[in-house]
Amino acid sequence: MNQRGFYYVALILMGAAWGLVFPITKIAVSTGYKPFGIVVWQMVIGIVLMGGVTLIRHKPLVFSKDYLLLFAGVACLGAVIPNYFSYTATANLPAGIMSILIALVPLFAMPIALAMGYEKPSLIRFAGVGVGAAAVLLLIGPAASLPDPAKMGFVLLGIVAPLAYGAEGNFLQWIGSKGLDAFQILFGASIVGFVIAVPLAVGTGTFINPLKPWATPEWAVLGATIVNQIAYVGYIWLIGRAGTVFAAQVAYLVTGFGVLGSMLILGESYSGYIWAALGLMLVGLFLVQPRGE
Repeated sequence: MNQRGFYYVALILMGAAWGLVFPITKIAVSTGYKPFGIVVWQMVIGIVLMGGVTLIRHKPLVFSKDYLLLFAGVACLGAVIPNYFSYTATANLPAGIMSILIALVPLFAMPIALAMGYEKPSLIRFAGVGVGAAAVLLLIGPAASLPDPAKMGFVLLGIVAPLAYGAEGNFLQWIGSKGLDAFQILFGASIVGFVIAVPLAVGTGTFINPLKPWATPEWAVLGATIVNQIAYVGYIWLIGRAGTVFAAQVAYLVTGFGVLGSMLILGESYSGYIWAALGLMLVGLFLVQPRGE
């Protein structure tokens, strides 16, 4: 296998792993666990995994003012805020719909980047944003689209997650990595995220006690977090090896595997409107992607 082929295999594996996070998370949130409680233990697992790698590599982690801003931004925009809204939406919607909504990340990231001066206007990419908006309208417009039309508002809540992720990418471009690698950034962000999430979980009465017999929901939280951390590091690695445009293609795979995984694992089925929305979202992704390295 040549190098390019290896990168494609890595891309597919990463997309499959990330896509499966959605049905696994659905298992956790459908049994009564609330977002902030899950986020706390995601941060703990992140501290253990990323901290372990950072310490093994003898990389220092400094909590100066500049680093704290970086860690807080990644923690809030990349974990606490999007996870709260995506878990709330996932508890009330089919996991496959959240898999489609998460594809809005680049469609949100592009206009934010344009406003911040990181992108130049492009009619083709604006058209991609418009097609993505049409996909969302197909999800919330027709009465026959959702299994329960009364839950349309949860689709709108779910949209906050890709908006936060899109803002996170632009935040990272604005602030820079401060000389840190992906492991160090995720380690620091996990620590800050833990400090933020614990009071929220305790204050809302949603803290999860891990000192009890574990069943499927607890293992689902652990599994989804580990898979998400590995996929994120893989994404950063792939950007460094194959470039941002190549790595960005994972968005198609995450959405596709998320929908298929939800059908196979959870037995979900979708109306024609949702399949049409999926098709439009993939077209929107294609149009909004950058055209060169």
